[in-house]
Order: sequence, then C-alpha cells, then structure tokens
Amino acid sequence: MKKSFIRIAAALLLLTLGGAAWSADTTLTWHGHAAFEIVTPKGKVLMIDPWLKNPMNPNAKNGKDPLAAITKVDYILITHGHFDHVGDSVEIAKKTGARLVTNYELGSNMAKLLGYPKEQMGFDTLMNIGGEITIADGEVTVDMVPAIHSSGMGNPLAGEKEPEVAYGGNPAGFVIKIKNGPTIYHSGDTAYFNDMALIGEQKIDVALINIGGHFGMEPAMAARAAKAVHAKVVVPQHYGTFPVLTPDAKGFAEKLRKLVIRARVMQPGTSLTFKGKKLVN
Repeated sequence: MKKSFIRIAAALLLLTLGGAAWSADTTLTWHGHAAFEIVTPKGKVLMIDPWLKNPMNPNAKNGKDPLAAITKVDYILITHGHFDHVGDSVEIAKKTGARLVTNYELGSNMAKLLGYPKEQMGFDTLMNIGGEITIADGEVTVDMVPAIHSSGMGNPLAGEKEPEVAYGGNPAGFVIKIKNGPTIYHSGDTAYFNDMALIGEQKIDVALINIGGHFGMEPAMAARAAKAVHAKVVVPQHYGTFPVLTPDAKGFAEKLRKLVIRARVMQPGTSLTFKGKKLVN
C-alpha cells in the first residue's frame, strides 16, 4: 500500500513539474538593429542576426562587451550575409556551441572564411527558401521565407584576385513557430513584395519588420508589409543605427495606428513576454 502511494505521489509530481515547464513563458528581446533573442518555454535560446555590438545595444556602450554575459545560445539564425546581420555570430558560436541556421551557401562560406565551427552546422540546420526544419528537440519549427534584398559577406581573403564580397546565397526571412508559444516572423532586410500575404497565412503573432529604408523598406512600404502579414503585433527594427537609415519609429507607428494595426516600439535591451501566444507585457 505504501509503495503504491509513493508511486502515485511521484507520478503526480512529474505531471505537476511537466505542466509547469509547459506553462513557462516565451521571451523576445531586442538587442538593437536586427538582432533578437528568443527564449522558449523549455529554455532553448535562439539568436537572430546577432550583431550585438551594434551602437543601439545598451550592453555595447561605454566600453562594455555585450558578449561577456552570454553563456547559452542553442541556435543562431542568419537572414543574409551582410556584416550587420552575420554580426558576432562566430564569437557567440565558439563560446556557446550554437548551431547555425541559414542558407547552405552562406553557412559554407562562413565556415571557410570566417571560422564558424563547421561541426555546428549541417543538413539538419542549413536550408533554403521554401524549406522547413524542426529544431530544439521538436519545440521549434523554422520556415525560411523569401526576401527581396542582396546577400554577400566581407571576404577576409580579398586581394588582387579575390573579390571584396563573398557569395552569401539568397537573402531570406524566417517564420519561427514555437510549441506552446508565439509564431514570430523576422523579415530580414526585405523590400515589400505582394507574396508577403502568403507569409501572413501562417497566423503570425508578432512580426519583426525592417523600417530603416535606403537598404530596405521605407516606413510607408514597411507599413504596407505589416498589413500584408496580418500579425497581431508588429515590432519595427533595423532603424536608427546608421545616419542613412530612418532615425526613429514614430512615423511608422503613426501609419500603423491609421491602419488599426497594433505596433509595439521596443527600446533596445527590452523584452516582450508571451504566455502561450498571448502577449502579456
């Protein structure tokens, strides 16, 4: 009788702990520019376009090293090969063992030219537009979606016979579906295109839309993109970092207000919290 009671108590405890794990929140942190960090309900850490040393990141100011506090990153997702998106991924990968999720050509060249550990990428993580992979022990699904932009990375071997820019494959965006969490769309640096409406069919909870102009969408077209993807919440990104970019998100937020689209203008270093798919702060 006593043994049966112990077994039942242990089973109830496991169910309680399991429920607690699944009821945990998803957090989305903006590190400035296009760099975002996602922590899933089960504690997996994803970094998107991790240029953490960008001048908007408060952890990179006053001589601080934004990589010093990083102890865990499971996956690094890179939309395209430009330096402000490849960012600090190699240093982070060497420090944490993070696996690389990007297109095959960019991943291969990052390994050969930049020193990203080759064993931290493979057919389980390298992909192409239209593809879908499952990572984080089944908790996260990543769809690579189209982006209209360019993609090339600085070539450290550049010289008389070597090009200044190495091939970076096709630019892309990501739709990240988190089990018991939100579906997140990161636009990369795309221009607006009509088929963004197809991305919206995936029931986006939060869209991270580039608004900086010059190298990507101007705020007016970014607002049109936000309308096309039908996200519950839209977060502007990729602005204010360089003099040629849109300096702030005020105009974009006003355009979304007129379109009756919920905008959330984040400050670098701050986070959003989701309980399931619902934004709670």
